[in-house]
Amino acid sequence: MAFDLVVKNGMIVDGSGLPRYRGDVGVSDGRIVEIGRINGATARETIDAEGHVVAPGFVDGHTHMDAQIFWDPIGTSSCFQGVTSVVMGNCGFTLAPCRESEADLVFRNLERAEDISRAAMLAGIKWRWETFPQFLDVLESLPKGINYAGYIGHCALRTYVMGQRAFTDEATEDDLAKMVHHTKEAIAAGAHGFSTTRSVNHQTSDDKPVASRLASWGEFETLVKAMGAGMVEVAGEPRGADSAKARAYYDGLSKLAIESGRPITFGLFNRRTSPGAWRSTFDIIERTARQGGRMFAQVHSRALNVLLSFETQLPFDKWEVWREMRAKPLAEQKKMLLDPETRRRLVEIASKPYEGPTVRGTEARPPEWDWVYAMTDMKGPHKSMAELARQKNTHPVELMIDMALERDMKFFMVQPIANENQTEALELMKHPRSVVTFSDSGAHVSQIMDSSLQTHLLSHWVREKQAFTLEEAVKMITCDTATQFGFHDRGLLREGMAADMVVFDPDTVGPRMPEVVCDLPAGAKRLRQKADGMNATVVNGQVLLRDNEPTGNLPGKLLRKKRH
Repeated sequence: MAFDLVVKNGMIVDGSGLPRYRGDVGVSDGRIVEIGRINGATARETIDAEGHVVAPGFVDGHTHMDAQIFWDPIGTSSCFQGVTSVVMGNCGFTLAPCRESEADLVFRNLERAEDISRAAMLAGIKWRWETFPQFLDVLESLPKGINYAGYIGHCALRTYVMGQRAFTDEATEDDLAKMVHHTKEAIAAGAHGFSTTRSVNHQTSDDKPVASRLASWGEFETLVKAMGAGMVEVAGEPRGADSAKARAYYDGLSKLAIESGRPITFGLFNRRTSPGAWRSTFDIIERTARQGGRMFAQVHSRALNVLLSFETQLPFDKWEVWREMRAKPLAEQKKMLLDPETRRRLVEIASKPYEGPTVRGTEARPPEWDWVYAMTDMKGPHKSMAELARQKNTHPVELMIDMALERDMKFFMVQPIANENQTEALELMKHPRSVVTFSDSGAHVSQIMDSSLQTHLLSHWVREKQAFTLEEAVKMITCDTATQFGFHDRGLLREGMAADMVVFDPDTVGPRMPEVVCDLPAGAKRLRQKADGMNATVVNGQVLLRDNEPTGNLPGKLLRKKRH
């Protein structure tokens, strides 16, 4: 038999959780057609996987690549970490439905809440749609390296129907009827589902709530019940220690999941201000399942870390004196830091209590130096800036400046804002009603770098901590994610399944240090991260990356949700 591709001599970890075995994988027409020992067959291309694991391509259920897909078809940095399929349009943030003349309303929702440069969107997106079905047709036509699925987002839907009123008013009956129509239309065209946000973290650049936060619970409920198919993703875990409020919120989601028949998913983290509070949410998820509904939590493989650096963001960017310095090119900032008097003034100001507006989401927040860590390598454990400063008998701000100058301003610190307790993070990952995903890839592009959560799972939790077997961990980021998000022909190495595969070295796989690049349209900056140990990434039977370098192939597809 002639194959398009044969992956030979690998250790197959097939995504099911079953033990690994040595074998070959034969591919034709984008599908796996044979698994076993393939001898004497011809193939247009061969990958020698000797000494490597062959696994299904990783699936990421929580990204924001809706804008990025227009200028970065291969989906960096996710593709560098072995991800071959993503769901975008999370948290209510999409580019459709929207008239080109009103694109600014969509940008208003995205620009601050998801840290996506307005200038990059204006320069990089060629508007060729109005409705969500038209948007899907445009996505279908774009060159793609990986596979993409997308929700219709509540923010875009609301602004499309209500215009400026979406940011100030409750919907009228006529508004709601139009939103119901466009939701049904999007689902019928192949939208993955419907997403929304009710999170206080999601604000516009002028400190107003994004559009979907103005929606009543009744509006949200009506749209979900109108869907008829697809899944629901919601951002809006209640903050603070008000357990009664949180319980009422999740009880509401539970009732909606049962009554609508729609699967509902959301992010769930531990927080040091309310340890163990997430356990009551799992109790509600379990009860929902017993009563005929379906909910599952998206959890993370590490702390949700805000990255701080002179190259990107610092807690003091809007403080006096700092504000003027941070507006200058990096080389000029370095000169100012070398001036003793300027430096003294900067340290003095940064040492004062913060008195500014509330910081939202993954924006740099006023530092608690015992909870800000020097990121000198990927492995860790990292020491806090407070501890390092005590060792050197200096102030953390002085130390931050010294460490940046020593590294030509290329110095990262991590500021955990959730999942600080790694013991609880492990419990969250092990819960049967959770799925390990939540990279936010495509958003927060200069604030966080969580595209590597899958390779972190393999390097940290499998190789270093031995908290999971390799088979367990691969299942978590392939079969489990693919099944929960409804990609039933992906996430397993089985004959007849889509040929999405990752070939990696289990002894070296792991994320590299992030770097700052200015490769977005209009020269906007972002964080980018590659990984070690990645031999090949295969999408729909074609090699997308070899040794984590693009081959030029663009075999990705739009994964429309099929309706029956």
